[in-house]
Order: sequence, then C-alpha cells, then structure tokens
Amino acid sequence: MEQNTQNTALLVMDMQAGIVAMLPDSAAIIGNVNKAITAARNNNIPVIYVVVGFRSGMPEVSPNNKSFTTSKAYLSTLNMDDFMTVHPDLAPIDGELTVVKRRVCAFTGSDLEVVLRSFGIQHLVLTGIATSGVVLSTIREAADKDYRLTVLADCCADRDEEVHRVLTTKVFQSQADVITVDEWVG
Repeated sequence: MEQNTQNTALLVMDMQAGIVAMLPDSAAIIGNVNKAITAARNNNIPVIYVVVGFRSGMPEVSPNNKSFTTSKAYLSTLNMDDFMTVHPDLAPIDGELTVVKRRVCAFTGSDLEVVLRSFGIQHLVLTGIATSGVVLSTIREAADKDYRLTVLADCCADRDEEVHRVLTTKVFQSQADVITVDEWVG
C-alpha cells in the first residue's frame, strides 16, 4: 500500500447478504471488497462494518421518509438480526466492529463518529452498496466533518450502472480520491 495507512480505517458499508443479493452480478464486488478487507487486515488498518437495521416494528421510520417508508412493509416482515448479517464471504472476524445505522448515511443514527474518534481515524476508505445511497451520503457528511476520503470505485456498486459511473467519475472527485482496489493495495 503506497498510501499512508496511519489513522486510516476501511469502511465496509451495507454489505449485508440481502442487499448484496439484489445486485445482478455480485461476484465481482464480493471479490474486490474481500481483496480490500484482506489488504486492510494485513496492514493493520481497522475494518469497520456498517449495516442498516431497525428495531422490531421499525419505529425509527417516519412516514415523512419516502425511501424507508416504501420499504417498511417488506422490511418489517424480516428478522432484523438476519437482515443485518454481513455477507458470509465478507464477514467480520473477532475484534472487528459492526456499527448499526438507522438511515442511509453511515453516520446517521449510529455511533460511527465516536468509534472513529476513539481510534484517532482521520482517513476513511469507503466501500459499499449502493453508490447512490450509503457511499454518496457518507462521503458528503464525512467531507463536512473534515475526514480525508478515498473511494474504492470497484468496491462500490449500484443497481444503476450509469449512476455508479457518474458518481465515481464526476461527482465524488471533488471530495475524495477515487481509485480501484488494485491501486489501493499497490
């Protein structure tokens, strides 16, 4: 890894089995994220998992929240512990943290910022599904919080490939370094 790894953390966001299953071709992103996780572990970079989840009955979902309200009927039928389980090919190992969020952004409704401060993290390396969801929202808030940001473009995915392309090649560049996992691993 050519980049400075001190004060860096790898965020693995919304890589839950049910979310990964919604992608038409999940094998590529699973392989790439697995490569990033392995590199982080080998370089003593903390790997922090961020998952979205709700309490039984989803009291956190306001009727004003269009995206979550649309999914509430479906999500409320699921076992949330199962829903929040990270895909088995990417699962945390002992000692790695999982942060539960209640909204799209990794910071909203979670203790992620407290964890990052306690580790002295100043640089976030982002992976996640969806590029137009958790990755975009987290970049915006993390940039406002003065984190240095790197997005591993091939470790992010969106159901709309054109949206993914526009975000990673045009939008994210103003707030983050956008590279591939192979460039990050070096």
